Amino acid sequence: MIGSAEVAIGIPGLSLAPGDHICAFYQGTTVHNEILAPFIRSAVDAHDKCICIVGRKTEAMLRDALAGTVDLDACVASGQLELLPIEQSYLRGGSFTANEMLEFWDTRVGGALASGHYGFARALGEATWAVQDPRFAEEFVVYEAELNRFLPQYPQVVMCLYAIDRLRGDLLCGILKTHPKLLLGSMIVENPYYMDPTEFLASRRR
Repeated sequence: MIGSAEVAIGIPGLSLAPGDHICAFYQGTTVHNEILAPFIRSAVDAHDKCICIVGRKTEAMLRDALAGTVDLDACVASGQLELLPIEQSYLRGGSFTANEMLEFWDTRVGGALASGHYGFARALGEATWAVQDPRFAEEFVVYEAELNRFLPQYPQVVMCLYAIDRLRGDLLCGILKTHPKLLLGSMIVENPYYMDPTEFLASRRR
């Protein structure tokens, strides 16, 4: 059973509880970095394991955003921080399936916590690419639902980043129904549209 102590996510006044699965909507690079950089900084400060799946250009932007506060190279070298491209995570098998991605998290998070070096794990994934790709969009929404069953297995939180101006309406509905919490600007809100994964997945099969 996971603990109940909340963890700060670097945005003043905001925190998450172990097991939280939160969707962070953003518009533009500036807002994206204002979410991602504090998330990493707070994980490093707390000595938590931090795994981030980011776009190819993100690492360079992070170096600027974290300059003087986080030694990015040292954190990566120590293994505390992993900055992974989509090709080494979501698409490491050449395609995307929910089961393979859940196995990925189980291996990475479970291994990190079992090592004894970390007591908590934080994961963040840039997800806009998946719901824009017709090959993976439906499967990715299934994955988002299944994450809610996986999260209670470890002391961890997961944040999913979506560029709201690039989402189709039907996919936005699926995203809303699979995230219990939403980050909207400087607020975390309980999502009134969230559906239990069993109920949500059953509705997709009708």
